[in-house]
Amino acid sequence: MDIGISFNETENRTMVKSMVRDFAEKNIRKNVMEWDEAQHFPVELFKELGQIGLMGVLVPEEYGGSGFGYQEYVDVIVEIAKVCGSIGLSVAAHNSLCTGHIMAFGNEAQKAKWLPKLATAEWIGAWGLTEANTGSDALRMRTTAVLDGDEYVINGSKNWITHGKTGDVAVVMVRTGETGSSKGISAIVVERGTPGFSAGKKENKLGMRASETTEMIFDNCRVPKENLLGVEGEGFKQAMKVLDSGRISIAALSLGIAKGAYEAALAYSKERQQFGQSISSFQAISFKLADMATEIEAAELLIRQAADLKNRHLPMTKESAMAKYYASEVAVKCATEAVQIFGGYGYTKDFPVEKFYRDSKLCTIGEGTSEIQKIVIAREILK
Repeated sequence: MDIGISFNETENRTMVKSMVRDFAEKNIRKNVMEWDEAQHFPVELFKELGQIGLMGVLVPEEYGGSGFGYQEYVDVIVEIAKVCGSIGLSVAAHNSLCTGHIMAFGNEAQKAKWLPKLATAEWIGAWGLTEANTGSDALRMRTTAVLDGDEYVINGSKNWITHGKTGDVAVVMVRTGETGSSKGISAIVVERGTPGFSAGKKENKLGMRASETTEMIFDNCRVPKENLLGVEGEGFKQAMKVLDSGRISIAALSLGIAKGAYEAALAYSKERQQFGQSISSFQAISFKLADMATEIEAAELLIRQAADLKNRHLPMTKESAMAKYYASEVAVKCATEAVQIFGGYGYTKDFPVEKFYRDSKLCTIGEGTSEIQKIVIAREILK
């Protein structure tokens, strides 16, 4: 079947991959375990990433961004995640969620106000949809925004928010209408420092520990009504479109983790000697590597297809859900097999695969669980 995708790597992509790979090796790898153990969110690193254009990969050059497409964006996330899933997650969340939402649905004044700061990482972005009692069931969110004159008054809280404490600006989904209605939700931009906007509990996570995840709390938080993105009642529809694109991000993050785990396991299998030969010569090990390599390539093809459709402004709800679902499950499987290939050493923090193992699981949960992806895929194929 001809799906119209060119898999030839462009000069841009070659340049981007080389730049990101070099940056990750020089500035991330040496700090990975220190940041993970301390649960430290390295803000200064993201400022540096902003200086080289990686915090505004998709933002047009007129707003200070790099102006690249989704294929280059996938390359960025993959190359970072091969070294550290936490940093890859934060780069993805900043680019595709907060920045992506404003880029897709902001008016010209809003784009001019916020995109240049986000694209250069002068400001770090957050995005708030999930609440304590409404994970996949977003239509029943309880955070409200009531118009009072020229301001919205926001009350409620958001949970599991990447950069919920450190982020300088957040796109927040709020209830402005009837509970349970897709037309009852709106998207509003809230800047850090606005009275009534604060951070709550920071989550103590299994993996992705250097990527900050906290509550955002709104207590009579007054925001100018010109911070509304689009029109009132369109927030849920906007969020679903943002998540379509965000699933490409998490798929790319998954692919990077899978590749990182696979490459570590492949190299180790050639070095590790048992019974007078490298363990890669044993069929049990070589078959594991063969499965990992095959599934990684299949995942990448799904991701590249979704990215291609996104670049061409074509519908890709099904394709992005398939890519996210498959790639995230592959990441978990590859990380698990990598630990197995390393044996006892894989269970220690002296080798990289235990962190890939811990980080990988979030990919099957964040931005829609694997079960939600199946619902989305089934809905699309049964139309």
